[in-house]
Amino acid sequence: MSEPKQERAVKTREAILHAAAEVFDEYGYSGASISKIMERAGVTQGGMYFHFKSKKSLAHAVIASQQEFVQFPAGEPGLQRLVDLTFHLARALQTNVLVRASVRLSVEQGEMGLRDDTPYREWVEQLYVHLCAARERGELLPDVDEEEFAKVLVGAYSGTQLYSNISTGREDLMERVAMLWHYLLPGLAPAHVRAKVRVGPQEEGLAA
Repeated sequence: MSEPKQERAVKTREAILHAAAEVFDEYGYSGASISKIMERAGVTQGGMYFHFKSKKSLAHAVIASQQEFVQFPAGEPGLQRLVDLTFHLARALQTNVLVRASVRLSVEQGEMGLRDDTPYREWVEQLYVHLCAARERGELLPDVDEEEFAKVLVGAYSGTQLYSNISTGREDLMERVAMLWHYLLPGLAPAHVRAKVRVGPQEEGLAA
């Protein structure tokens, strides 16, 4: 029995998106080409242009899917959860080509004529939720502004992963994220709360 047309279309789009991520991660936006992506995905020109009209539209789709590419394990909102998410994202950057490509394209979007901070704002919004939960649990210092800290964390984390990528291809990213928290936590949480926070990768659920 033949596969339904709609299912084939969905699978083809996913294959193109994954192949594009691999090519963008390997070559960057400027070095990537539609022909390389088509070859990697194993699709025809017609199949490609049915889903994506240009390299720019394909790159934009990879960027827009950034949070969808990261599957976070379940957990209770709060400060520990906030820290765990940063290490889970670090593991994803080391192992998930879709995440790496979306982050690289976010940095290189000027080459596409774009200036879109949506991926960064989405991370701010997600981290803000956990900071608000931490506030409700009494885990934050009185003078911490949850939204401001979320913006600081996204900016600091972005720079940390970029520096790690340039220096070691993100091999030392876990250590750099731990270093980041070593200096951020004292300005975020009181000492008795910090003493209970585990700063490191949560191994369960991260190996996939």
